[in-house]
Amino acid sequence: MSEVAVLFSILGAFLLGAMSPGPSFIVVSRIAVAGTRTDAMLAALGMGVGGFVFALIAVAGLTALLMQVEWLNLTIRLAGGAYLFWLGVRIWRGASDPVDTPDAGAPRRNAGFRSFTRSLFVQLSNPKTAIFYASMFAALLPTPTPAWMLHALPPVLFLIEFGWYTVVGLAFSSRGPRAAYVHSKRWIDRAAGAVVGALGLKLMADSVRAAS
Repeated sequence: MSEVAVLFSILGAFLLGAMSPGPSFIVVSRIAVAGTRTDAMLAALGMGVGGFVFALIAVAGLTALLMQVEWLNLTIRLAGGAYLFWLGVRIWRGASDPVDTPDAGAPRRNAGFRSFTRSLFVQLSNPKTAIFYASMFAALLPTPTPAWMLHALPPVLFLIEFGWYTVVGLAFSSRGPRAAYVHSKRWIDRAAGAVVGALGLKLMADSVRAAS
């Protein structure tokens, strides 16, 4: 298989990985439906930056090293799970708050910055994403890996993450999804909070189980 074909196979695998449902999808769609198109794009940017960071770590071989240092791996997984659980609780507790959409006319100071940082932290808080990056690189990269491919992967994977979540953000920030959110905010937020919190608990439980 040619080097270009290998690169495209890697990109296809990562696109499918980005499209799989998870906390990132839930958070970006919720930010988009409750905010502006700018919020949605900044949330997508946060996901892209998170993917870029994971790609750099994987290219540097630090993920493989992390998986060999058991206590550090466990600490990071527990911290990531705890953050997702905390975020899920916050979403659940805010389910009954007034609707804070652009159409509601509520003040939205620093909303764009919060959209970016929240999506970035959600992306970085999931160690399974880092493991997925390292596993795909180990399984699909040729040996030896050309230097141009190692340099190309982080920015291209940024574009994949950013591109996919831009599609998600634009879709959910349109008039129809926003109207549905305004009408059913309490139940949508409670469902989103429950799913994100449950994923955080599962990550922590799986980490403890693997370490025991």
